[in-house]
Amino acid sequence: MTGTEQPPSHANIIIQLESEEGNAAGPQLDVPQDVTPSQLETLLNGLQHNEERLSYSFFIHDQELAAELGTHLLKHQVSVEAVLRIVYQPQAVFKVRAVTRCTASLGGHAGASAVPSINTPREAVLSVNFSPDGNRVASGSGDTSVRLWDLHTQTPQFTCNGHASWVLVVAWSPDAAVVASGDHDGGLWLWEPATGKAMGQCKGHRKFITSIAWQPAHIELPSRRFCSGSKDTTIKVWDASTRRCLFTMSNHTQAITQVKWGGDGLIYSAGRDCSINVWAAADGRLLRSLTGHGHWVNTMSLSTDYVLRTGPFDHTGVAPDDIESRKQVAQQRYDAARHGLPERLATGSDDFTLFLWDPSNQKQPRARMTGHMQLVNQACLVTFSPDGRWIASASFDKSVKLWDGVTGAFVASFRGHVGPVYQASVAWASDSRLFVSGSKDSTLKVWDVRSKKLLMDLPGHADEVFSVDWSPNGKTVVSGGKDRMVKLWRR
Repeated sequence: MTGTEQPPSHANIIIQLESEEGNAAGPQLDVPQDVTPSQLETLLNGLQHNEERLSYSFFIHDQELAAELGTHLLKHQVSVEAVLRIVYQPQAVFKVRAVTRCTASLGGHAGASAVPSINTPREAVLSVNFSPDGNRVASGSGDTSVRLWDLHTQTPQFTCNGHASWVLVVAWSPDAAVVASGDHDGGLWLWEPATGKAMGQCKGHRKFITSIAWQPAHIELPSRRFCSGSKDTTIKVWDASTRRCLFTMSNHTQAITQVKWGGDGLIYSAGRDCSINVWAAADGRLLRSLTGHGHWVNTMSLSTDYVLRTGPFDHTGVAPDDIESRKQVAQQRYDAARHGLPERLATGSDDFTLFLWDPSNQKQPRARMTGHMQLVNQACLVTFSPDGRWIASASFDKSVKLWDGVTGAFVASFRGHVGPVYQASVAWASDSRLFVSGSKDSTLKVWDVRSKKLLMDLPGHADEVFSVDWSPNGKTVVSGGKDRMVKLWRR
């Protein structure tokens, strides 16, 4: 039978269920052509002798099986003359429900007496970031302040003043004990979330801070070291307890656009010189440069970003009490997130392309991903799903595209925004089944990965949405934008 022929209604198909690593899950199976993903899930749980039913996704030639098997084969013109290989991947045992409404509009960044004006973006909310346990939010604004918000009461806790210019980036340590923030003048400040008090300033950068990344929790707890990238072309590694620069890494010839601290002892930096550099986190040695992009490299994402961000905290925001147990849990979560594969890196550029790399092993890209018609913009606009299976990329072409996180193969385009999707405006739910995007069109949209469709349209902002984040515990989405408002969205 050819791939264009539909199997007869009585026909059976010989299949082999395999893991991503190619390990067979039991013998070949003779199944009816109308078998569903749910029925395959039941079969696989039986083959795996799982005491509790686990959730799986199934893929045929990198396309997810979302309908009856025969219907899928006909749609994608897949031949079944030979044994059909079906790859399975475990899904999160928990399920995040889509947010449906705005539950709080939090003003304050414009000042209590200020009259909001969408024509004056100086006090726009430029960055929002959930704590690793999902209980608090930090926001940075053009009004030079950092604000800490309590999600339980949906009220502001503290206003942190000290910056002399726009706060461009905020980043929580993976133990939720420190917030770092960087501004347009090159200022770096550290804040104590429990009190809102300044822990001190880190001085050294000469131009604006573009990115901050903390050392992973499985390497060191309590969190002490973090790195920062700047327009001054340098990456600096800092000791948070002393606020001293431990060493400076400099090989880029133009501005640093983003830095990442990987879980395997490497630091990654992307720059406007079209290169990605790989550094030894222990001493700052340059290990290799990854080249291939034809223009500025604006954005990076690691396949382990979610577990590096949340450290010892699980999807409910719970972590062990003692430090050693926290490190062990963080290590276990990191190892599980890798699925036996090397840590992968995705990069996006002004050349409209994305690259997928195995940066710890080789200088050549694993895949080159093309399809966007305009800039793949900066600040996490290429982002891996928490399970590492998917890559979402957003662009000035108003689309969000989905790619296979292992092979780099194109999966789907999500269209619905009527303005560019830019800055830090794509965030995944912790179960990797949903993601949210924000746009210049002032809306947020929630998308379903399995159906490849729009699940929820969320208007509410009065102007452009600059930044969104989905809480690690899955309960809340936060957004900030040009209208100076921080908005919380829930079920």
